[in-house]
Amino acid sequence: MAFPATRLRRLRKTDGLRALVRETTLAPSHLIYPMFVVHGSDTRTPIASMPGIDHLSIDHAVQEAGEAAALGVAGVMLFGLPASKDEMGSGAWDEEGVVQLATRAIKAAHPDLLVVTDLCLCEYTSHGHCGVLRSDGVVDNDQTLELLARTAVAQVAAGADALAPSDMMDGRVGALRAALDEEGYSETPIIAHSAKYASAFYGPFREAADSAPASGDRRGYQMDPANAREAVRAARLDEEEGADVVMVKPALPYLDV
Repeated sequence: MAFPATRLRRLRKTDGLRALVRETTLAPSHLIYPMFVVHGSDTRTPIASMPGIDHLSIDHAVQEAGEAAALGVAGVMLFGLPASKDEMGSGAWDEEGVVQLATRAIKAAHPDLLVVTDLCLCEYTSHGHCGVLRSDGVVDNDQTLELLARTAVAQVAAGADALAPSDMMDGRVGALRAALDEEGYSETPIIAHSAKYASAFYGPFREAADSAPASGDRRGYQMDPANAREAVRAARLDEEEGADVVMVKPALPYLDV
């Protein structure tokens, strides 16, 4: 039916009508609040590159998670800064690792708050890369998958409601899904960083997470910022492997994707 019988402006006439047919809304319940957690207690250290954001010890993280919940925020995403690092990133799957401790504490205090855990090794490796390095300095994709799977199981065992793998290894979603299912966690969703670009916009985050590579860069496994079609291909592959949610990061420079 065409004009004049159809007049799209009818549904734009009042605030109430516009709200009734609004296709996109943004509310606190649509948001996840990222937190950078550290060992210790009564610690709140400002992050220079992110004014207003702090490194939080677990007690402060629990308090801040409660404040977020009171505002209606859906959940928190935890990034861990371990007290020590090694070549393999073993702190990532340690039962007493900082993310596992923070997850247990937050879920105990706020059981209805969604806790999503970042799943990567870069915060835990002494070299700052997102996986195990071969002798030639290249990240060993398949060996890294085994360690990511161990980390996934440890995080969910600690109470994580969902996992957000950000490592950009090939096949990681399938490896994580298989490991979780084998351990009885078939209902735990995977929120995949499907298109994570090797972007300069990550500079502040790498300071916040203390995860800048000691040598080289991440262009060998993160996505080329010039590629849009590859992002769609990667998202489809993740979906086929069992991802429940796919995302693009950083978001604002890649809204076209």
